[in-house]
Amino acid sequence: MKNYGLLGKHLSHSFSEKYFSEKFFREKINETSYQKFEIDSIIDFKNLLQSNPKLSGLNVTIPYKESILPYLDEVDTVAEEIGAVNTIQFKKNGNLKGFNTDVIGFRNSIKPFLDPNHSRALIFGTGGASKAIAYVLTSIGIPFYFVSRNPSSEKEISYEDLDKTSIESFRFLINCTPLGTYPNTNVIIPIETSAIGKRHLVYDLVYNPKESRLLKVAESQGAITVNGLSMLKIQAEESWKIWNS
Repeated sequence: MKNYGLLGKHLSHSFSEKYFSEKFFREKINETSYQKFEIDSIIDFKNLLQSNPKLSGLNVTIPYKESILPYLDEVDTVAEEIGAVNTIQFKKNGNLKGFNTDVIGFRNSIKPFLDPNHSRALIFGTGGASKAIAYVLTSIGIPFYFVSRNPSSEKEISYEDLDKTSIESFRFLINCTPLGTYPNTNVIIPIETSAIGKRHLVYDLVYNPKESRLLKVAESQGAITVNGLSMLKIQAEESWKIWNS
């Protein structure tokens, strides 16, 4: 029996368990399970491993993509450069190796929608997922700023710094915060949404609901909108490849 799972804190909204269960059924993958592993603190990770000695692989989500790093024996070069891990491979020698499949998930899911209008980006949030997004934008030559409630570097600006003109000039908006996730579906990032228009591409990593309030507003004003579901599916398949390599 091979056991996989998702490591996080609040996982009731997650589709990962459903996605992998359907994959196992559809592809006739037997003697394999996938479940949620909620822990209150990253320090509980070692206890989780001791309680589940037959684990074969894990996905990692909010808020542990960065704090998991010291608990790993090895880290893939890309994940190390990003500073965040969302996939853990349990190697035959007992070592745990971290990878970041969010990179290929975001890159492949956004590729069909990019055009010359989307030459500058704003990344809302500064967590582990936002770092993978930043890595992809850097690799394809799109300059960006992080938007944070508490800016701490030259690459970060505050929500208060953003006015209507700013939103109009940055036509690629990427929400990496959990704002708008079920059950708090009426929440939205605090920006001048009236400035979003037909030349904008708005990408929201939120996938439950399928259309967040941010995406509904953006779509009603003519913007191209993409949710995080395709990214989830792509990164999940990449995780599966890593676990079974």
